[in-house]
Amino acid sequence: MTDPECVALLQWLLPRLHLRWPGFRRVRKQVCKRFQRRFAELGLDNADGYRDYLRRHPEELAVADYLCRVTISRFNRDRGVFDYLADPILPALGAQAQAAGTTRLTAWSVGCASGEEPYTLALVWHFVLANCLRALDLRILGTDIDAILLERAKQACYPRGVLKELPGKWIAEAFAVVGNGYRLKPAITDYVHFEKHDLRSGTPDGDFDLVLCRNQAFTYFDEALQCSAAEILHRSLRDGGALVLGQHESLPDTITGFTIWSWPHRIYRKHAHATL
Repeated sequence: MTDPECVALLQWLLPRLHLRWPGFRRVRKQVCKRFQRRFAELGLDNADGYRDYLRRHPEELAVADYLCRVTISRFNRDRGVFDYLADPILPALGAQAQAAGTTRLTAWSVGCASGEEPYTLALVWHFVLANCLRALDLRILGTDIDAILLERAKQACYPRGVLKELPGKWIAEAFAVVGNGYRLKPAITDYVHFEKHDLRSGTPDGDFDLVLCRNQAFTYFDEALQCSAAEILHRSLRDGGALVLGQHESLPDTITGFTIWSWPHRIYRKHAHATL
């Protein structure tokens, strides 16, 4: 499939999935390689044949939706965000939790893929905050719609390349070398549990002090679906909780109920007693 054919297919298909073309512009080659393989599985010659197949088999849209998932993940991605979470965000959330009489902070990593984001948060807590916030415990939920990626996350074993942005001391102390990979030790993995979940279906069980929804909903979803996702995220947060988006993302202009906590880091705070 040529690049013009790829672009034409995505511009035709994405609106039918409530996704937006601008979010896929730079990652289209990754996505179209998957569609090329799908054409071969179905015995189709080209994108036109796939369009016809979709019209005759509307259930194929669920497959197309899966093929459009973009997974780019590594530890400590956008390091400045995690530095800012370490100081001042998590200490502020901790003080708020203690004032409310609880000893636990809860965080949700949305679209966690193979676990690099929630485990990075666990590493930050373990190495930077645990000693000074001893009265508090951190529990992290990682969710994704891809069961294969979640299984990799549970195994917590990674190639060296995805660790390159972590401090060497953290790698030496938190990972064990296993064959050609690096496996996180229980001291880190015990902070995190994983569930299969689609953000579009609503909120998982529990209220959260911190939600990370980066480089997903507000990059790839269309406007209506972004608004729906923002409402779901708003409901999932406790009053005063923090919402972290990707470095080039923002909430839709129509969404209220949040104030900006740090614009450079795309961190929002839920208003106390706010409604959308």
